[in-house]
Amino acid sequence: MSDPFVHLRVASGYSLRYGASQPAALVAAAADAEMDTLAITDRDGLYGAVKFARACQRTGIAPVVGVDHTMADGSRAVSLATSRKGWASLCRLTSAVHLAGERGKPHCTPELIAGHDDLVVTLGDDSDLGRALASGSSDDAERVLRGWLNVVERHRLAIAVTNQHTPGQGAGSAALAGRMLGFADAHGITGVLTNAVRMAGKHLAPTLDVLDASRRLVPLDARNIDRRNAEGYLKTGKEMLAAADEVARLACRRDAEALIGDTRMLATRCRLDPKADIGLGEIHLPEFDVLDVRGTAPDAMTALTLRCEAGIATRYGTSTPAIDARLADELAVIDTLGFATYFLTVAEVVAMIGRLDIRCAARGSGAGSLVNYLLGISGVDPIRYGLIMERFLSPLRQVLPDIDIDVESARRTEIYDAILDVFGGERVACVAMMETYRVRHAIRDVGAALSLPPREIDAIAKAFPHIRAADARSALRDLPELRAAGLGERRLDVLFSLVESLDGLPRHVALHPCGVLLSDTTLLDRTPVEASFGGFPMSQFDKDDVEELGLLKLDVLGIRMQSAMAHALSEIRRVEGVEVDVDVLAPYDDPQTYDMIGKSVTLGCFQIESPGQRELVGKFGPSDFSDIIIDISLFRPGPVKSEMVVPFLEARQGWKAAHYLHPDLTPALAETGGVVVFHEQVIQIIATMTGCTLAQGDEARRALGKRDSQADVKRWFVPTTLKRGYSQAVVDRVWFVLESFASFGFCKAHAAAFALPTYQSAWLKRHYPAHFLAGVLTHDPGMYPKRLILEEARRCGITIMGLDVNVSDEAYRVEKLAVTPRAQQAPRGAESDVISRPDLPTPDLPTRGKRLTPGDGLPDGRGYGIRLSLADVKGITEAEIARIVAGRPYHSLTDFWQRTGNPSDITERLALAGAFDALYGIEAPTAVRRRGRITRRDLLLAVADLERADRAHVRAHGRARGLSAPRPAETGGDPREQARRQAQTAKPVAPQEIQLPLDFTEGLDDRWPTRDPGVRRDGEKGLDRLDQPWPADVTPTGLAELSDSERLSAELEIIGLDASKHLLIGYLPLLDAIGVTFAADLLSRRSRGEVLIAGVKVATQTPPVRSGRRVVFLTVDDSTGPADATFFEDAQGPYAATVFASWLLLVRGELRRTGPRGVSVRATGAWDLTVLHNLYTQSLTETGDSDQALQRVRELMAEVPDGFGVGDAEGRRRVLVHASGFQQSPYADVKPAGESITSRKLWHSSPGSSGR
Repeated sequence: MSDPFVHLRVASGYSLRYGASQPAALVAAAADAEMDTLAITDRDGLYGAVKFARACQRTGIAPVVGVDHTMADGSRAVSLATSRKGWASLCRLTSAVHLAGERGKPHCTPELIAGHDDLVVTLGDDSDLGRALASGSSDDAERVLRGWLNVVERHRLAIAVTNQHTPGQGAGSAALAGRMLGFADAHGITGVLTNAVRMAGKHLAPTLDVLDASRRLVPLDARNIDRRNAEGYLKTGKEMLAAADEVARLACRRDAEALIGDTRMLATRCRLDPKADIGLGEIHLPEFDVLDVRGTAPDAMTALTLRCEAGIATRYGTSTPAIDARLADELAVIDTLGFATYFLTVAEVVAMIGRLDIRCAARGSGAGSLVNYLLGISGVDPIRYGLIMERFLSPLRQVLPDIDIDVESARRTEIYDAILDVFGGERVACVAMMETYRVRHAIRDVGAALSLPPREIDAIAKAFPHIRAADARSALRDLPELRAAGLGERRLDVLFSLVESLDGLPRHVALHPCGVLLSDTTLLDRTPVEASFGGFPMSQFDKDDVEELGLLKLDVLGIRMQSAMAHALSEIRRVEGVEVDVDVLAPYDDPQTYDMIGKSVTLGCFQIESPGQRELVGKFGPSDFSDIIIDISLFRPGPVKSEMVVPFLEARQGWKAAHYLHPDLTPALAETGGVVVFHEQVIQIIATMTGCTLAQGDEARRALGKRDSQADVKRWFVPTTLKRGYSQAVVDRVWFVLESFASFGFCKAHAAAFALPTYQSAWLKRHYPAHFLAGVLTHDPGMYPKRLILEEARRCGITIMGLDVNVSDEAYRVEKLAVTPRAQQAPRGAESDVISRPDLPTPDLPTRGKRLTPGDGLPDGRGYGIRLSLADVKGITEAEIARIVAGRPYHSLTDFWQRTGNPSDITERLALAGAFDALYGIEAPTAVRRRGRITRRDLLLAVADLERADRAHVRAHGRARGLSAPRPAETGGDPREQARRQAQTAKPVAPQEIQLPLDFTEGLDDRWPTRDPGVRRDGEKGLDRLDQPWPADVTPTGLAELSDSERLSAELEIIGLDASKHLLIGYLPLLDAIGVTFAADLLSRRSRGEVLIAGVKVATQTPPVRSGRRVVFLTVDDSTGPADATFFEDAQGPYAATVFASWLLLVRGELRRTGPRGVSVRATGAWDLTVLHNLYTQSLTETGDSDQALQRVRELMAEVPDGFGVGDAEGRRRVLVHASGFQQSPYADVKPAGESITSRKLWHSSPGSSGR
């Protein structure tokens, strides 16, 4: 028999930093207590409502959904939906509350609630009524009740009493609960019992305390937490009956059963059906008429058919029987599912993006649809490349298909605006993304609550990789770099215990980086919206929720590579005067492009620049577009786990004959030499061997990825195939491949969609290297820092040109150089006699290593330069850049100061970084000082003089401060306009401070403190600069020019790049003495031999590998190219901390040749190069003996840190096991595409999408 009690006030973790349990955990607790109904009433939103409804649906519990509103006077009131109309009212009420006031501070009123029908309002002890009764004022309570009854009908009002056995007369006390219940009885208002639940179980009470402290930004102290005991959990009906007995006695009721019964009666009235009332599983698409594609078509299906038939002429010229049959089949499925409007809607959005002249490409399984190709959504011909529709759209799945659109990241918000313009704010909203606690955020919040020193909190948080908070203590045990950091101290036990308790709890709601909802005019009846920080209307539901609600979610992904290619095409147009269209390169067969790819010269190229991919393409040697599709798909866990990569490469290179699982499977596996690479091949194998349809085969493929259904597939697959005549041995072998592959393979259509920008980017790099790399530098799309891309540009013969206030722009720009053939710049490190304006000199570089030259695999960029960007200057704003560009040309420093009005710190940084060198003929430092020549030191003195004159003028004449505030816009009902208003009035947010890891610039930060972002800058000083007297322009003082090392320090501090000198230049004596092999020479070294490599760390990766162990991939740059090293677990112990914490590294390892162009180093040791260099130079100074100095370095390298042994096995390591058997380290980096990481210029993880 079910428990009759119903909890009507329950806050989940989606009451941000207030509730301590996930909705599913609360539902599970209710199910354990045998309850048949449960409510969720999160604070100020419905963020967790869909997840709650789905959890209730799975367990058979009836959901009640409400919102716990913050009222204008600071009190609270709960509104509960009573029907489908009530759900719509709750959504619209929540939207109205959020969009009416200040963003992030929703305030409700009784009048707002009254305007929405089918809602019941409950007033608890924290309501205005509860506060009045707690104060003992009956008159105030009467007044408050009359106020509510004036706007809300009596039958829509209830008084909720709570008895958490809190001492005294306040909230949660039995005394107040009894008084409130008696007041309800006296005035004929329904009284109900709640427990104001914040957690599923009492054990989570400490988590609540941390959340309270974090929410309020106060120390963890009894004065700063809400709870007075641990009673606010989801109690059983028996426990609640005991609480009701005490309240009933105090209210002079004879028994508690009536209170429990009234509570259940209200709950029964408010029960919602997840499907009929909330709308789970429904599908809502924009109205056909809104699309403006009707023409002569009477309905959407006819319009879609006509559009596709017209697309045949555009794409193919004439039709063929194969095209006609494929199109008829796809249209029949679309018609059966009723999705014609969906395809027309996506096609309209893609066409709209094209009209905006924004680059656009489809990704995902949608590339397998001929309809998408004919509509112009996808750019890959599915018939030519053997793609199938069933992976994308199946008659067996009544769910909306998923089409993702890749667009230029720099212009994504333009697309949002255009979609809102076309479809209107009542049909469009962006998708929310709930940021949840992971280990670093949890450490920061818990550490602050525990009052740990900020520096210690920062150090502890940064020591951890980006992993789940729940893995904090296991990481301390398993990861050698954490053990070396000494974080296992007993005093930190409480910290890490609380950190783990926060795992996965929502902490902040943000705009999803790509999701846009498109619906009919009932959208706001099905999702509440609020304003995003950027001013877009944003649903309170995340991507999974909106799919459950059947809303059309179009992923408009901002891809930095698309922006980089757009910039490259723009530069080609500007510099060369020609139009290049990379969208018409089919059939993608340029031999020079494939030659470059095959030689692994792919830095900067989409999808194929990572260390593993550079090694793979070197082994593979792709020669056509289909090969790129295969390459992208091979670099996935599925083929690795099923041991298919090596057999594929052996068959590809002709080392072994292709082996097929069975002759019947040859058609499906021929293009990959008998190896299973694609999801589509899995579908075809299942269909061929069992005789089922492709649609049924895809359903079986999907089930393979689920642990609970994989056995069901096997029970069907094995007997079916045996019955059709296949031998047991063949069936077992095929099943092993299918089981290993599972859901870890890659969709061929997805790979084909990725292959298109991969080829386009490689083609641009091969034929227009300067223009392409300028785009890469501007938009930062890849995994490597800008400094490595600059190195690649120099290897291509491209001159890197310094900052210049008269030439540099907000982006990296290409310049044609007027040079004689002899003056064309050689690869970096070779001699060059380029003499022109005082741009960056050819850097002093390690001349070691046989470098590739333009024409030997590298593109030829000689005769071109890339000008550094003003946007790289530390602290500069877009407005300051715009003023610099608008005021050009400048004739002097004073002229610049007068006409830009830019602050002194920015002007100082520009001067120190060389942006005024061309104006004053400042050249690189020489051994002989020239009299009468202006230096950068003179410029700094002149800026100080200008600043003093400016301050004197301000003191004499005062200055105007502030601007008149804009008048508030008229209140409107369009959520788009309301969201924009909130964004316009939002306060500025301080940018994240970035720390450079190398201490090259000691003392510079003291001279240039970071300004308060709230301080007004634009025009702040000298709006009237042109009208005031100025000191004379720069005069030479005889000060020496900055030395090379000082210039390098300034570059690192100001632009984050070692543009004029490679960082290794000062380490060459040690590198030569110790016998380092440069990257360009690795191919000439003997395989299996020991080598030393060194360089600036440019990337570390810890991807999942089939063994389940953590493997660290390291890339360093030594100026001759990138060198890659792999640290397996047996080598990580003594060296992991160094690899992750140091930025100049010396690495020892065993060199392995893996193909004609493939080479890798299996690392056996790593050392901080600066430590070794300091020891070396100190020893040289003390002894003057280079051999003795080198011996000390070798002795230091031979030492093993205490507690470690080389080759130690990590026997206690944790492993995550997928349903397919694929093992993965919990510390592997598996961040999804589009997740943003703070960009750093010298060493960074790119904010761009990895495209996974």
